[in-house]
Amino acid sequence: MFRGMASSESSNGDSVVSTLEASTSQALSADDSDFGSGVWDILYDMPAWGISLLVHVAILVALMSITWVIETQREVEITSTFEPEDIRQEEYVIDTEVSEEIGSDSSLNIVGPSMAVAQNSGIDNHREESQRIDEVLLDPRLQTPESMPTPSEAELLESIDLTGTTEHAGGTEGAIDRITQEIAASLRQRKTLVVWLLDESLSMESRRELVSKRFRGIYKQLGSLDVGAEEALKTGIVGYGKEVHLLQEEATSDLALLMKAVDSIKNDKSGEERVFTALNMALRTYLPAKRKMRANMMMILVTDERGDDFQMLEDTVRRCTREGVKVYCIGNTSVFGREKGYIRTKWVADGETFEKDLPADMGPETVAAEGLQLPFWTASARGLDRMSSGYGPYTLSRVCAETGGVFFVAEDGGRRKWDSAIMRKYSPDYRPLRDYQRQLSTNSAKSALVNAAKQTVLDGDDIPVPRLQFQANNDTILRQQITEAQKPLATMDYYLQALHATLAAGERDRDKLDSDRWRASYDLAMGRVLAMRVRAFGYNAMLAEMKSAPKSFEKPGNNQWRLTPSKDVNAGATVRKLHKKALEYLTRVIDEHPGTPWAFLATVELGDPLGWGWKESKMQIAANMGGAGGNAPQFAPEEEARRQEQRRRQQKMKASEPNL
Repeated sequence: MFRGMASSESSNGDSVVSTLEASTSQALSADDSDFGSGVWDILYDMPAWGISLLVHVAILVALMSITWVIETQREVEITSTFEPEDIRQEEYVIDTEVSEEIGSDSSLNIVGPSMAVAQNSGIDNHREESQRIDEVLLDPRLQTPESMPTPSEAELLESIDLTGTTEHAGGTEGAIDRITQEIAASLRQRKTLVVWLLDESLSMESRRELVSKRFRGIYKQLGSLDVGAEEALKTGIVGYGKEVHLLQEEATSDLALLMKAVDSIKNDKSGEERVFTALNMALRTYLPAKRKMRANMMMILVTDERGDDFQMLEDTVRRCTREGVKVYCIGNTSVFGREKGYIRTKWVADGETFEKDLPADMGPETVAAEGLQLPFWTASARGLDRMSSGYGPYTLSRVCAETGGVFFVAEDGGRRKWDSAIMRKYSPDYRPLRDYQRQLSTNSAKSALVNAAKQTVLDGDDIPVPRLQFQANNDTILRQQITEAQKPLATMDYYLQALHATLAAGERDRDKLDSDRWRASYDLAMGRVLAMRVRAFGYNAMLAEMKSAPKSFEKPGNNQWRLTPSKDVNAGATVRKLHKKALEYLTRVIDEHPGTPWAFLATVELGDPLGWGWKESKMQIAANMGGAGGNAPQFAPEEEARRQEQRRRQQKMKASEPNL
């Protein structure tokens, strides 16, 4: 066949050749227009093996892409390791009977199993995630306790900066120990100049002796510090009363000279304590030495009163703060809300020794007195006019606060102690006087309280404690005693009415008071005035009724009528209205300020009802022989001699009382 084809081609060779040449020529002319440039030029010139290689590579790439898609789909496919039968066992099927019992219609008031599982799962996942985050963020080397232990009160005080506060250090000795610590702390910083300012009044004699005894121990302790205390610590001594005495004018480290200066102090009988005059003189005297030494300077006041020259307070504060001088004080607490306090004092006159509580200027703990000096009428409440505030006088506390010092309590005459944690909210305001005056001008309740307190300071000693026992062996004596008892009460009613009007003028701003101390003080003052007015009204009504129609004793032998507190307030609608308001104010103090002096006094005031009732009793009456109205008692000679000696001693003590 091939030979036939060949012969055919040979016979027709010329025609075929011519035909091929013609078609090739046409193809070349057509292809020349398509292969101008690019890939086709390369392929046109490429040998056959190159074209074969490209085709095989393209096939391999296509196969690889198919394989990659399959593998990717396998990676994201989710498969389960559970057996089919296990899955069927864990499935939860909602039973229509169970679902109907869930919710508000359920008698068991519980959720279904599926909901319970979902909640528990969520909580566990949350805990696991929180634990994982903590492990990532927290340093595993730090051991954090599960709960912080509650610190003791002592630890709380240690962690709080006591600068400018009142600190109860445990009497004079404890205060001196704390002062020693303050000096030691200053010495560790730099050289220190200490100036002791000692009150020369009679009441301070025992405290000065105690300071003198402790001086050697103080400087022995300071000398043991590895700071070269002999050169780093210098001391000056100042005594003051009516006059200021520079007992050790040149600051020294010689202990013998210091002891001699302290022992040379004589009692000042003037009754004046010019504290701030002494502070200013100490500044003028010792500041050159301070600057020369480039030292810290501390001034330590040892006193029991506020100082009679307190008008120099602001100027003294400015000078001390400008010079960087710290002021410390070892002193007494002030009486709660009052200017006057009492100091137990012993003295000798003509060979006889006397001892008595003498009045002294020990307060108040605030700029002005903010408590009313009103007596308590019931026997169970008497003596509360001497209750301690727990704080030092404002004047001394302020100079300590402003200069970075501390007021150390050497003696707290109060019988009751107040929790320091509670009293933190009631601390006195130690801002400048101008700020205090601005407060009074912008709040009528504050100004009313201070004005009312000022009235009781001026007239408080004239407010009587009413007589509650009346001799009634006959009607004449009873009427005479009632008449005498009514006289001071007539004046008291007018006085209490004026106090009430003063406080009521500030009632509109009561809700604007900006501190617990101001609110407690105002409410207690208003409550006490109202309560006393109710008692005074009832007292007068009961006396008038008894005087006009004396009662008869039910029990034979009784000869005395006593007024006792009663819940019956029977003096008219006006008095009942005052009674309701008094209870409102006093109860609010108790409820809003528990554990404070204000709440305690309000509780005492309400401890006895505000009304009055009569009770009969029997009293011993001395035999009457002569005298006015035949009522002058006569005693046995021995008893009469004892009474005369007692009167003589009392008169002598009164005449020789020292001024504090």
